[in-house]
Amino acid sequence: MHRVNTAAPFRDSWGRGDPRRKVFSPPNYPDAVPALDPFILRQRLEHARLLLVFSPSSLQTGLAALEEALPHVDLVQVRPKQAREEGSSSALTRDWTRAVLELVARAPDVAPLVMVNDHVDVAALLRDEGCAGVHLGQGDCPVQDARAFLGADPLIGLSTHNNEQVAASWNEPVDYLGFGPIFPSSTKATGPALGPDRAWIAASATTRPLFPIGGIDRSCAAELAQVGRAAVSSAILTAEDPGIAAETLRAMLSPD
Repeated sequence: MHRVNTAAPFRDSWGRGDPRRKVFSPPNYPDAVPALDPFILRQRLEHARLLLVFSPSSLQTGLAALEEALPHVDLVQVRPKQAREEGSSSALTRDWTRAVLELVARAPDVAPLVMVNDHVDVAALLRDEGCAGVHLGQGDCPVQDARAFLGADPLIGLSTHNNEQVAASWNEPVDYLGFGPIFPSSTKATGPALGPDRAWIAASATTRPLFPIGGIDRSCAAELAQVGRAAVSSAILTAEDPGIAAETLRAMLSPD
């Protein structure tokens, strides 16, 4: 029987503190998030609840929203809209990811892990600056190739859209899964909405952290409390108060 991935409280196995706290920094960025230690990185992933897909209409607007949301977000997946529209630009993705890493490095104490979308080369290039890894879609670089290129330490996330893809991920060297769309979404169309029940079934069928994604906002996040995790984008980035939006979403995912 597979265990259900419900989000654990922010305590380590000895009941000490918040695993998101900065305890190690890359040498070139002494104040940066501890993304390079593989044990700490995966411990933080296990406790993660809220993933922000960073895909704003403009970088500066997005950074302002992200700065407010930082205390309540566990992972940031950098996915520039312009890179997708321009046929996927490594240079643009690199620049956006570096800007997010610099913002995270200035966070006072607790900060999210930063993932890059699609671009394995950018994840490798920015590793020493704090990039935690890469998130791949079903049509991107094969997971086995990404792992061979990056090595054992960085995180690899994988988007899934049905139970068959979740099951297939058992044989892939991935660390966490996205699953969706759960609700209708204007951010990225990947098929019909699956609904929260299927998200719970998928989370129950894997030992890896699974983040439901697609159309999740404050009107429906509570329906995912059994899963305990979610990935969101516009619900935070376009909110009037991104910090309050992120805090509210987090509370709805962890009613305990």
